[in-house]
Amino acid sequence: MSTETRWLSTEESAAWVRLVALTELLPGALDAQLLRDAGLTHFEYGALMALADASDRTMRMTELAARTNATLPRLSHVARRLEERGLIERHPCPEDRRATNATITETGLALLESAAPGHVDTVRANVLDALTPEQLGQLYEIAGAVLAQLDPDERLTATSCQFSEGPALARAG
Repeated sequence: MSTETRWLSTEESAAWVRLVALTELLPGALDAQLLRDAGLTHFEYGALMALADASDRTMRMTELAARTNATLPRLSHVARRLEERGLIERHPCPEDRRATNATITETGLALLESAAPGHVDTVRANVLDALTPEQLGQLYEIAGAVLAQLDPDERLTATSCQFSEGPALARAG
């Protein structure tokens, strides 16, 4: 095993700096819109979306922590805030009384429904509208390659889809 450092080339360094800038700036833009329109952080929105998509709109807190890439203490703190707002309910898991389940409420679903259009507009304005259909496919592939390294269990990996430059993307854009 070599201990020699593989320094970044000029091109690698430039790409890395841009990726870091993106990961620093995008969360703030997403948070700003969601906080303004729904009083939610992007993390809270993601947790509510995970619950809304779950079977019976319910998930064990440990599974929700994994799906949101959160520690259980962080998620418990966020869940307490969401519960105080009536957006979720927590209750013992019927299959394992030691575990806790979280369920999104009708109020939580209504808030997601009202927040979604602004969130989609923000995603489009800050990311998607800046890309050509070809770049969108490249972004999907690049993110997938990096996620394969960071998330081998595919906790946060989006479902696969086919990209083309045909009418489907033109209609979606």
